[in-house]
Amino acid sequence: MNNVRYVYGLTSALLVGGAAISLMTGYPAGAQVAQNDDSVMSNVVPSAGAPASFADLTEQLQPAVVNIATRQRVEVSRNPFAGTPFADLFNRRRGNQPQQPQTREAQSLGSGFIISADGFVVTNNHVISPNNRATLESITVTMPDGTEYEAELVGADAQSDLAVLKIDADRTFPFVEFGDSSQTRVGEWVIAIGNPFGLGGTVTSGIVSAVYRNTGQGGAYDRYIQTDASINRGNSGGPLFDMRGNVIGINNAIFSPSGGSVGIGFAIPSEIAAPIVEQLKAGQEIERGFLGVGLNPMTDDFADSLGLPRNRGEIIQNVQDDSAADRAGLRPGDIVIRVNGREVTSEQTVSYLVANLEPGASVPIDIIRDGREMTVTAVLGKRPSEEELLQQQQTFDPESEEPMDPEAMDSEIAEKLGLQVLEMTPNIARSLGVDDGTTGLVIGQVDPNSDAGRKGLRRGDIILSAQYKTVETIDDLRSAIADAEANGREAILLRIQRRGQPPRFLPVRLR
Repeated sequence: MNNVRYVYGLTSALLVGGAAISLMTGYPAGAQVAQNDDSVMSNVVPSAGAPASFADLTEQLQPAVVNIATRQRVEVSRNPFAGTPFADLFNRRRGNQPQQPQTREAQSLGSGFIISADGFVVTNNHVISPNNRATLESITVTMPDGTEYEAELVGADAQSDLAVLKIDADRTFPFVEFGDSSQTRVGEWVIAIGNPFGLGGTVTSGIVSAVYRNTGQGGAYDRYIQTDASINRGNSGGPLFDMRGNVIGINNAIFSPSGGSVGIGFAIPSEIAAPIVEQLKAGQEIERGFLGVGLNPMTDDFADSLGLPRNRGEIIQNVQDDSAADRAGLRPGDIVIRVNGREVTSEQTVSYLVANLEPGASVPIDIIRDGREMTVTAVLGKRPSEEELLQQQQTFDPESEEPMDPEAMDSEIAEKLGLQVLEMTPNIARSLGVDDGTTGLVIGQVDPNSDAGRKGLRRGDIILSAQYKTVETIDDLRSAIADAEANGREAILLRIQRRGQPPRFLPVRLR
């Protein structure tokens, strides 16, 4: 389980989840069982106003809410990373024998709920997703009565933080169903059931504080039900129920200065995630539309400077080259006010509207340009993965002395050349003051004890080629090193570009 970062803001405390559109199947509410009609449990609908008790409803729903635990194998370095970002890389070898990395066992704990009699379970992706150096070894689902089952991962989607599991057991299970969160109203009673702090099944109640709350964290799915029902660590993936026993949200995050519940909790609305859950169950790839723009909401200052309403539209800050937006003729400074006929507001952002359309869709986009409304048509691309988006957004400060993430290093290049390198992106190119179309590898760090360090290579230099072959990826440079060693070479010829200087060739000895 990832460590929780307690900040005065949105706290990811194993509280993320998925949701669904209305699935009005005619089944009675509550935890369902695959039996004859005369044995199916009936609705428990409290009278108007505050319910006298949540006991009957909880009794029906709790059997379908489960605890989810994972066992992960994490690779750890024998030597702690200290001093220089190369310490754990250059001390790995003793003589000519590489040291084998050590591993340790890690666990994560969260909640989930069963959505079918044959044992499909919905939870959060981060509950079951290991970090970069971990391997998921097993998933255990524990029923409220303490019965444990092994489960397999059917599908996961990092962008919506959803995962679907399948319990490995030949039996029927109690299950719950998604409701229609779009019909939820502020002030309605809700109950949350989960496994906070590993205490077992815990029930809390509250009301809906907001139906569509934008937390300001950005992304296509920054759109939540806000509730004051207590949500704590370990509630990740647990359901938020309405008074009809339908899942209208999946507990997702909290706003807290301490990491504990202070009455501001968030759940992904059910209307968002049902299509995702259904696709994951079917083993389908989740594809989303992508425009390729950087946006800012219409704040007071933006609105006042342009004479526009505050809560209307988003301003385009940048347009990616050769993106759907670029091909449609969108420009920095355009104000997007509608996408596919739907108004752009703080609760209904451009990212949300576009991500819920299919790649290849031809979409009218209404904008304000130079004070005039106009419409352009964009053919949407496919939204990249979160890792690809982060790489596209990555900036680079050539003057920074801050050590870079050791997990981002290529150990072979670091050991052989004493360099940490990054693949070029348009954002990094702009940071370095070179053309967006420049290719090569950017030096992020240099070991001063290496030949590269002694010969003056430094952060921000660009490796254009190795052994006269263009290098655009880390694999290209790794291959060039391997070829040089295979041919008995003790050095490799690099072509280096430094800002403000012509390119030059530099031989660097291999270690």
